[in-house]
Amino acid sequence: MTVQPQLSPTRGERAEAAAPPAPGKRRRGVCPGLSAPMPTGDGLLARLLPIGPIHCNAFIDLCEAAGRHGNGTIEISARGSLQMRGLTPISAPLFASAVSALGIPASEGVSVIAGPLIPDADPMVDTAAVAAALRRAIAERRLVLSPKVSIVVDGGGSLHLDSLSADVRLRAAGSRRPSFHVGLGGDGQSATWLGAITPENVVDVIVGLLTAIAGRGPTGRAADILRAEGVEALRSSLPCGIGLSRSPPARAAAEVIGLHSAPDGTAAVGIGFAFGHAQAGILAKFVGIAAGLGTHAIRPAPGRALLLTGATAAHASRLADAAEQLGFVTRADDFRRWIAACPGAPACAAGLIPARALASELALALRSSGAGAGHHQASGIAVHISGCPKGCAHPMPAALTVVGTSNGCGIVRNGTARAIPDHYVTPANLSVEISRSAARTHEAAHG
Repeated sequence: MTVQPQLSPTRGERAEAAAPPAPGKRRRGVCPGLSAPMPTGDGLLARLLPIGPIHCNAFIDLCEAAGRHGNGTIEISARGSLQMRGLTPISAPLFASAVSALGIPASEGVSVIAGPLIPDADPMVDTAAVAAALRRAIAERRLVLSPKVSIVVDGGGSLHLDSLSADVRLRAAGSRRPSFHVGLGGDGQSATWLGAITPENVVDVIVGLLTAIAGRGPTGRAADILRAEGVEALRSSLPCGIGLSRSPPARAAAEVIGLHSAPDGTAAVGIGFAFGHAQAGILAKFVGIAAGLGTHAIRPAPGRALLLTGATAAHASRLADAAEQLGFVTRADDFRRWIAACPGAPACAAGLIPARALASELALALRSSGAGAGHHQASGIAVHISGCPKGCAHPMPAALTVVGTSNGCGIVRNGTARAIPDHYVTPANLSVEISRSAARTHEAAHG
């Protein structure tokens, strides 16, 4: 559905939006939608969760609105949401109104993400229709759920959604008699699988599970009901039966970055944002080039990526070249992919170190030295550079976290930005420190 933002906040709402978080505290459990942007160190942040492809012209207009009403920084989250930074209490409603007028298919509320990102030639089920039915059912029943609760509807294909964690996960199976495996918690590999259901029973079963999660309170998650009730009790409590089945088999990791063949004979190009962000003007320029090369639509994708569809194979190669020239990530082995970094100083008032500038220096140093090559393919984000202890860019632990402190760059191994650093280095010595650490790790792993 098209987002219908609240365009006229009350005086109290404007004051609440303008008020920064208390020093040293992060507003946890908040998902910043268009109608409720979240205060950050560089202004308000609004998030847009597209539920379908975006036409190139609409995407260019979105970039223009982000530059006019915000600071022009556009991010893609790890889950494929678009984030626009630097809005103000005055400009945020204007931005929401501008985006609403573009007719971009998007959703607020419980996150329901459907795939595959490129349609299969012979899809087992219409995952977009299933996701739409779930959104309608959740809205009609007015379930009060944690804003962190999410649902994945995975139709399979090479660009599947196994990398995304979710409270409730559906994975399509079968061909003659399509069904869905139902899983709770974790990602595609670590989910607890309950069994299988038919597409006709999806809404009743999933709403039953969400109702059980809602019963654990406004912060309830799938892990809570698993601990409290167990798998067998959950199966028997649902309005429609879940058939016993084997857990779905493991499959190769999906890789969005690069060139992909679509069933209609066209090609899709997956590109990434360096450290998850891009400037609106450069992004609009690139999308304009993409449109000129035959791209029909753009879809934000998990892994901080964009998927551009509709071009011929020849034009797709030219499009990838243009993306690389403009500084976007076009190779799966790009070192920038396994470094997460927030804006940091001076963009963010809370930043104590220039996180993204340091990330750029570090990526160049690692590429030049070759240290850590291939590490990102196995472990995702390996280095997290956070301007302050809030750790906005990557709340989860990383193999190496660099956090801005009054003592310089705090070094945390296998932890988050909130952990006590093992030691400190100056920003000028950070690249040398991490390059040496990566080299030691590589040598230990390879003898």
